[in-house]
Amino acid sequence: MASLLLWSLLMFVAGWRWRADRSDLAMVRADAARHAGAVLSEQRLRREQEERSEAMASLGEQHEHDRERAAAVDADVVAALRAGTLRLRDDLAACHTGRLSEAAARTGERDAGAQLRAEAAAALVRIGRDADDQLRACQAVIELDRR
Repeated sequence: MASLLLWSLLMFVAGWRWRADRSDLAMVRADAARHAGAVLSEQRLRREQEERSEAMASLGEQHEHDRERAAAVDADVVAALRAGTLRLRDDLAACHTGRLSEAAARTGERDAGAQLRAEAAAALVRIGRDADDQLRACQAVIELDRR
């Protein structure tokens, strides 16, 4: 009887330990799965961040390239104005009526005025292009940031 009681007690303890081991194993597996999910999530976020950083760097390089190309805009506009392939609108013609007598008096300065006008137009075109490039780059950064 004592051996049966001892045997039952040993089986009870062994069963209890087996159950505790199984419970611990289930908890370890759950923790491992949770940590694996966290690692995968972190890897995905890092990959997205790297892609976003590369895209931002690409946008920066493109913007700098556009700024370098913009330096040639002045010369191109002046050359196109001189060649006649580009014409400027004269929206301020009504404001220049008072200058008709001055214009008649300064016919010798006409070429200098045309040169100055072409250079001013080139500068204005470049300013507009720089502003457009800057706006385009800012919009691309905002769009990239909102993904």
